[in-house]
Amino acid sequence: MGYLRAVAALAALVVLSACAKDVGDSDRAIQEVSYSHSSPPSLTLLTMVHNTTGAGGHSSLLINGSERVMYDPAGRFKTRAVREQGDILYGVTPAVMKRYQSFHARDTHHVVIQEIPVSAKVAEIALREAIKQGPSHDAMCAANTSAMLKRIPGFEDVGSTFSPKGLSRRFGKLEGVVETKYYENDIGQN
Repeated sequence: MGYLRAVAALAALVVLSACAKDVGDSDRAIQEVSYSHSSPPSLTLLTMVHNTTGAGGHSSLLINGSERVMYDPAGRFKTRAVREQGDILYGVTPAVMKRYQSFHARDTHHVVIQEIPVSAKVAEIALREAIKQGPSHDAMCAANTSAMLKRIPGFEDVGSTFSPKGLSRRFGKLEGVVETKYYENDIGQN
């Protein structure tokens, strides 16, 4: 019986690995859109929350370090202004950030934005860890974001969770987090 369980588990892993996104713009394309923002280094957790139920729908992490990127695990945001490699969106200018928020906010959902200042060193560690995390399977955004955050100095206590709302609650307890919310009333036709 144990042998059959092991074979079934291995088969499930093979099937899941085949479902991983194969996203990868070239390094040259990424360099062409690389963007550095003038604000101090920070990490910003974005959580998409259902307006009626309060349930979390998606998690992503904006990393503002030597360049500004979005770790968007299993995300669906696409625009010609950014390049993507392994769930990292490169070229996150203020206009792209506005478009990203608008893409997710609609009559049914709003975006909770939780920003925390970090050192330049911590921002670079976050970027390396996000790259190392690699592409995500669907429905793994909070799990992969929390797994990545646990490897960053000062964020170890965020813990592991599959819940975007749970991750937002834990992130919000960190000292220095500033929270804002972004709403739109359209039907998601951004």
